[in-house]
Amino acid sequence: MKSGVLLDIAGVLYESDHEITGAVDAVERLRVNGVPVRFLTNSTRRPKRSVLEKLKALGFSLKAHEVLTPAEAACRWLRQKGLAPHLLVHPDLEEDFAGLPTSNKIAVVVGDAGRHFNFDRMNAAFRELVHGAPFIALATNRVFKDADGELSLDAGAFVRALEYSSGTVPVLLGKPSREFFLAGARSMKCDPRDVTMIGDDAESDVSGAIKAGIGKAILVRTGKYRSGDEGRYHPNPSHVVEDIAEAVKKVLGSRVKN
Repeated sequence: MKSGVLLDIAGVLYESDHEITGAVDAVERLRVNGVPVRFLTNSTRRPKRSVLEKLKALGFSLKAHEVLTPAEAACRWLRQKGLAPHLLVHPDLEEDFAGLPTSNKIAVVVGDAGRHFNFDRMNAAFRELVHGAPFIALATNRVFKDADGELSLDAGAFVRALEYSSGTVPVLLGKPSREFFLAGARSMKCDPRDVTMIGDDAESDVSGAIKAGIGKAILVRTGKYRSGDEGRYHPNPSHVVEDIAEAVKKVLGSRVKN
C-alpha cells in the first residue's frame, strides 16, 4: 500500500492571514515525491469554499476533493438518516448546509458559532435535544489560536454544555472522530497504517489520529501548540518537530527528489 499524509490546516499551514514559513514548499515536496495529501480541518466558522479560496490565495495548490470538512460529513449523515438540520453554527457556515432535503424530523448540529453563541440559540438547541432530536457535533476542540495570537474558546465548551444539560451524547463528525481520519485515508486509497497525520493540536489531531489507527502522527510547534503539549495526551506523538517543513522531511526520509 502507498503512504499518504493528512494535514491539519490552521496552525500548520497558516496562521491568521499568512503562510507558515515553508508550508507551501513542504506540501509541494510531498506531491513531487508522489505522496498523496488530504487536508482535514476542524474549522467550522467558514464554509469549504472560503477555506479553498484562502489556501489558494496563500499559494497552495489543491483541489476541492482533497479538503475534508466536518460540515460535509454532517450533510452526508443527515441525508443518510433523512433528517433536516437545526443549526447552531456560525452564519458563514450555513451555506454548506444549503440544499439538504426538508424533513419534519431534525438533528441539532453544533459548530463553532463564535460570537453567535448566545442564550436564546443555545436554549433553542437544548429544547430540541430534550424533545429527542439527535445531536451532531462538528468538532469538540477545546481552544483555537485566535487572530490576536491568544487562545480562545472553541466549540467543545458549548457542545459539552448542551450535552450536560440535555443528557444527550453527541455524535462527533470532525477530528478526533475515527471515521473522519479513516475517510481521509480511504480517499487516498491508503491503508491507515501507512498514513501520517501532521497537526498542531496534540489532543484532536495527534492523539486522536493514533487512536483511530493512523500509523504515525507528528506534532508541530506552531499554531495552538504550547510547551508540554507533547506529553499532555495519550497516545503521545510519534514525533515532535518545529514546523510543517521539518515534518515533511520526517515523512519523506531518504525518498526526497528535491
